[in-house]
Amino acid sequence: MKAKLILEDKTVFEGESFGFEKAKTGEVVFNTGMVGYPESLTDPSYRGQILVLTYPLIGNYGIPATDKENGLAKYFESNRAQISGLVVADYSVNYNHWQATKSLGKFLQEQGIPAIFGVDTRALTKKLRSKGVMLGKIIFSADKKKSKLDFRDPNQENLVAQVCVKKPINYKPSKKISGNKYWKKPKRIVVVDCGVKNNILRSFLDFGLEVLRVPYDYDFTKEKCQGIFISNGPGDPMVNQQTIANIAKAFQGKKPIFGICLGNQLMALAAKAKTYKLKFGHRSQNQPCQEIGTSRCYLTSQNHGFVVAKNSLNRDWKPWFINVNDGTIEGIKHDNERFFAVQFHPEAFPGPQDTAWLIEKFVKML
Repeated sequence: MKAKLILEDKTVFEGESFGFEKAKTGEVVFNTGMVGYPESLTDPSYRGQILVLTYPLIGNYGIPATDKENGLAKYFESNRAQISGLVVADYSVNYNHWQATKSLGKFLQEQGIPAIFGVDTRALTKKLRSKGVMLGKIIFSADKKKSKLDFRDPNQENLVAQVCVKKPINYKPSKKISGNKYWKKPKRIVVVDCGVKNNILRSFLDFGLEVLRVPYDYDFTKEKCQGIFISNGPGDPMVNQQTIANIAKAFQGKKPIFGICLGNQLMALAAKAKTYKLKFGHRSQNQPCQEIGTSRCYLTSQNHGFVVAKNSLNRDWKPWFINVNDGTIEGIKHDNERFFAVQFHPEAFPGPQDTAWLIEKFVKML
């Protein structure tokens, strides 16, 4: 079926459907990664967004089985597709991978996600880079009624509330893991779920930690634990005022606090800093980030549209990493060394694992 992506400036990109055939709106963003579309499509940070993949060939290795361990889908970053729509240049109808159980198209149809291929994604990406991300809508030729171009900005919604758990969940580490080289007794952390990726939870469980996963607006400061983690997630961080207030309260204690992506922005806001929206965001698997004060530069996996504003941190906080491409802040840390956060994804999936040592750094502090 013929399909169109219409941007809010009335630019039209035509293609053909290979997903669920129902019109949907969203914020149109692009990702330059070459692999990892199952992980990206199920990343809660993409909630409310129409995702454009710049790599030309998509779908060639299909979709893996939805096997679960500890209640977490093994090969996905959440238990369902989170994007509002998918746009690619070339869709591979025939797929081949030993773990594949279905095509990408079938998966999207089951998940209710519209998708189109045959689009000039190079031209589309160049437009988004020059004019910035914009709202868009995917519509179909079979629509009998004219679809209204009612562009809706997802960042005005509480997207975090849509993707987080509704009540606390406790995860026990695998029985195969007996203790940890850093401690004799089991340790417990609180994960504030703002849209946490499954691989973050898996990473903590692999260290033998007990994990209490709580909703974004839950008062976690009263929980017994040895550390606190603030997760990634979608949308404008300023929407999550209750989370910011709880983090500010936690700063009065001595427990280690670690944040990733949205967690970095929320911790900065709790420290009275400011955030702002980037022109087209960082969504890729090769963003270079330098640790300030050193010559060390790491390749990082990223997926965010907001960042911490330069020079907005108070004297107790310092920038920790910077993006080599545009100089934006990619990490912050407190003078006490117990509170720290990064804008990129050390747990990867997809992407390089150059900065996985940051997760171990947090674990060592418990």
